[in-house]
Amino acid sequence: MKVVEVLHMNGGIGDTSYANNSLLQQKVIQMTKPVTDEAIAGVYAALSPNIISIADLGCSSGPNTFLAVSELMRAVDGARKNLRRHHSPEFHIYLNDLPGNDFNAIFRSLPQYVEGFKQEMGEGFGPCFFNGVPGSFYSRLFPTNALHFVHSSYSLMWLSQVPKGAEENKGNIYLAAASPPCVIKAYYEQFQNDFLTFLKCRSQELIIGGRMVLTILGRKSEDPCSNEGGQIWELLAMALNELVEEGFIEEEKLNTFNIPQYTPSPAEVKLLVEKEGSFSINFLEATNIHWTASEFVDDVRRDHDGYNVTKCMRAVAEPLLVSHFGEGIIEKVFHKYQNKIVDSMTKENTQFFNVTVSVTKTCDS
Repeated sequence: MKVVEVLHMNGGIGDTSYANNSLLQQKVIQMTKPVTDEAIAGVYAALSPNIISIADLGCSSGPNTFLAVSELMRAVDGARKNLRRHHSPEFHIYLNDLPGNDFNAIFRSLPQYVEGFKQEMGEGFGPCFFNGVPGSFYSRLFPTNALHFVHSSYSLMWLSQVPKGAEENKGNIYLAAASPPCVIKAYYEQFQNDFLTFLKCRSQELIIGGRMVLTILGRKSEDPCSNEGGQIWELLAMALNELVEEGFIEEEKLNTFNIPQYTPSPAEVKLLVEKEGSFSINFLEATNIHWTASEFVDDVRRDHDGYNVTKCMRAVAEPLLVSHFGEGIIEKVFHKYQNKIVDSMTKENTQFFNVTVSVTKTCDS
């Protein structure tokens, strides 16, 4: 599986699309708003740029694409008014994702969004220009010293490739209690290589004093096989294993399927930022959010909540499953998956954990 070719969220605006099943990701962006607001307002106050260049890496498509950059532009405009600066900067916005992302949907909705946003911001708000940047953020995407601010939410846990040696992870599709030590090592080393590459590329593209706020699906525990990082995938593995037992999937086919993802701890993120050396850490925190993106889970609505969680995961995982197993088993997989998600939610406090880090570029790499 070439990750760069198959990793993308479900496009369009249909029932299983990411656009209609990304409430969780929206809540996470809103949760980290105080951190991103402080960071970009600090960049504007310190550097006073006439043009401020902002990149959102892993933008996907749908309402969240514009939510993140809208909040960043609002924060800059608020800082401008607080500092009593009369002239608004120009905003250069760069929306990045892998080539398979539904960029067409983004650009179809862009004119209406820009018109509405300018009306909301009123007179005095500077012009904003949008650009699509398809490509992997594990490579250079922008010219040297071109950016003031980089934002990424729920993207950097995705790896550039399935770790070499993951084929030893038989019966599992991600890190689990039964995963061999060699597989755990392979996953961490792939994340380490990818994250260091990401930091090095961004250090070349950001100006000195530029900042990044990165939110990564992660874990609080230092155990990479803990439920905090992989429970949602273990339930999918159980569903797939049942289809093997029922003869719908070949066992060898399952044994060659592994999720190209790693959910790091805050300590792992801190270690790698310090190892790369171009950035200082301003803020680092782990938070949690229920699978339903709600603080309160209603026992009466458990089946409905499980259905929504399953649709959220389907919007993310379906392209990977289709590319490996074909479309024929998809409905069976997600029917079983939903049952397991509902069952898990009745027995456990099911949560995702987020690692958010805010950094400033202090020197060239």
